Amino acid sequence: MTTKRFVVKVGTSSITDENSRLDVGKVAILVSMLMKEIKNGRAPILVSSGAIGAGLGRLGLPRPDDMQGLQAAAAVGQGILMQTYEFFFNNYEQPIAQLLLTGDDFTDDERKRNLSNTLETLIKWGVIPIINENDTVATQEIKVGDNDTIASYVTMAVDAEVLVILTDVDGLYTSNPSDSDGEFVKMVKEVTPEVEGWASKAGKGFGGMYTKVQAAKRLAKMGKTTVIASSNVPDALSKVFAGEIGTLFLPRGDEIDE
Repeated sequence: MTTKRFVVKVGTSSITDENSRLDVGKVAILVSMLMKEIKNGRAPILVSSGAIGAGLGRLGLPRPDDMQGLQAAAAVGQGILMQTYEFFFNNYEQPIAQLLLTGDDFTDDERKRNLSNTLETLIKWGVIPIINENDTVATQEIKVGDNDTIASYVTMAVDAEVLVILTDVDGLYTSNPSDSDGEFVKMVKEVTPEVEGWASKAGKGFGGMYTKVQAAKRLAKMGKTTVIASSNVPDALSKVFAGEIGTLFLPRGDEIDE
């Protein structure tokens, strides 16, 4: 509840419909949740997937299997995605900014420093940065859902206290959520091989739970908190900060009462 600066990552499923097309209703709900947190005194940074889905929806095409098709769809959809965000944030007179990143922006010292300075300036100006992987030039990111990784690096770059990963499941389970024997995990004190095993059972694929748990593990080592929660819960962000939903990954060595 004391969080002042946080990163929220939304996966494709959180802002698209059952056909993986951009769902403006879901975008509107996300924007309203972020604006509510601003009123609560928090500064959000948004890492958003969805460019490929927006592009495919505009073109009326099914999801292609080849990398060139995915990159081309992202090129069409990124502008549409930002236009949609601009429309809804403008209703609150809230300025936004777009940043398209790859892993190199976090490994090259000069680019990393420039990114941190730009983000700090935007936050100082009261602008919400909206970040996405640069799908049109990146390749591996599209395959593994690397926005989870990018979100963890952004959290460190802006020294945010919390990363909230909104997805289409309630959080981490001990098995695939569709399995009857899978149990929901409310709190993870340390990402052990056993925890990684649970995430692997839930899926290592595109944007799967494994990449989310790895992001949480990376941040825990840096003393930062991660929450994985469902975007389908009404007022999800407020409930995350109230500790009512999601799986909480504690910073290393940090413990709270059950």
